[in-house]
Amino acid sequence: MKRTTLLFGAIALFFAGIGIYFGVRHHAPVAPESPVVANFFAQQMEDSGGKMQQLSSFQGKTLIVNFWATWCAPCVEEMPELTALQSEVVSQNVQILGIGIDSPSNIREFAARYKITYPLFMAGVSGTELSRQFGNQAGGLPFTVLISPKGDVRKTYLGRLKMDQLRADLQALSAAP
Repeated sequence: MKRTTLLFGAIALFFAGIGIYFGVRHHAPVAPESPVVANFFAQQMEDSGGKMQQLSSFQGKTLIVNFWATWCAPCVEEMPELTALQSEVVSQNVQILGIGIDSPSNIREFAARYKITYPLFMAGVSGTELSRQFGNQAGGLPFTVLISPKGDVRKTYLGRLKMDQLRADLQALSAAP
């Protein structure tokens, strides 16, 4: 009886170890497929609340990265729509990030005045270079990047977003294997 109990205990520990291994492996973020996305996740930026954030904390999610500025009228016009979209997709592992190419004081004032429900980061001039790495050679705003959970750039959008197109692209991304 004692030997049987020890045998069952050893087998249970073995399978528990296998379960833990595969559970951790399944939930650990996968290294991004794109070097540009890997560089993006290596960044840390100050959010509109003044707290430094590691962008790698968003790895493994579908990301909508929106480069914007307070002085850019189309940027400001699409922000309420992005806020509404964030509410729609929060349960689908989708995160919108706003990368402000503006002064910290302007971004803080904007964030305080408007109810934006997704993180706003202050990138300043370095945000322009980051958007260029994603393909925005003209440096135009707004510029938005759709990144898959695997870390590859699925699509970029220059100019004011067409929300129906963005929703369709999100739907296609979620349906992809």
